[in-house]
Amino acid sequence: MGLDRLDNIMKRLRDRETGCEWDSVQTFETIAPYTIEEAYEVADAIHRGDMDALVDELGDLQLQVVFHARMAEEEGHFTLADVLQRISDKLERRHPHIFGDAEQGGHHLWEVIKAEERAKLDDKSALAGVALALPALERAAKLQKRAARTGFDWPDIEGPKAKIREEMDEIAAASPEELEEEVGDLLFAVVNFARFLKIEPEEALRKANRKFEKRFRQIEQAPGFRDMSLDEMEELWVAAKKAPADA
Repeated sequence: MGLDRLDNIMKRLRDRETGCEWDSVQTFETIAPYTIEEAYEVADAIHRGDMDALVDELGDLQLQVVFHARMAEEEGHFTLADVLQRISDKLERRHPHIFGDAEQGGHHLWEVIKAEERAKLDDKSALAGVALALPALERAAKLQKRAARTGFDWPDIEGPKAKIREEMDEIAAASPEELEEEVGDLLFAVVNFARFLKIEPEEALRKANRKFEKRFRQIEQAPGFRDMSLDEMEELWVAAKKAPADA
């Protein structure tokens, strides 16, 4: 009932004659950034433990699904019902121990079934299907995990550690034209190191961003902050790091 109502609302908004002047002219490409943004706002509400915000953000994210499905139906590609049918079929297919006759399931079986599905695609690479639109750190981690399943991986964590040192040396020797590529290689190596530690780099950096923001907002409240020397600012920073509220 609720999903049908939302679909009908979007259908009216997309009407080229009587609909909304903004919604009616959007495309997959113009809406895609909003889809990504809404997913992050859902994650932010969850992190803050704000259930009132979460119900709003989940609605906004659901709107993105309906929006894309409505545009696809207008162009004759697929409908919202097709989207729901596809995900329902996928969930049942990947959980044969629940919906089929398999005796055991779990994440390993899920990955086996996903690999079998990928094998049927035209792109036979182990890296097929890793979305280009993912945040760069997350995509790097997924690419590395896929490659590792083929055996292309370091035998232990000493490999990634040495690679980080190697990339730092290459940055030191790089020309201005080479710096961007070398810094990218360093970030890729750090992601690999995080993978060996079983740490999700995207989440680790997100937490580091929050920590930096919290501390900086704290120290910039000091009287005369913008006129302080760097050493004075550093003293405030060290004090903020030791504050119990930041533990």
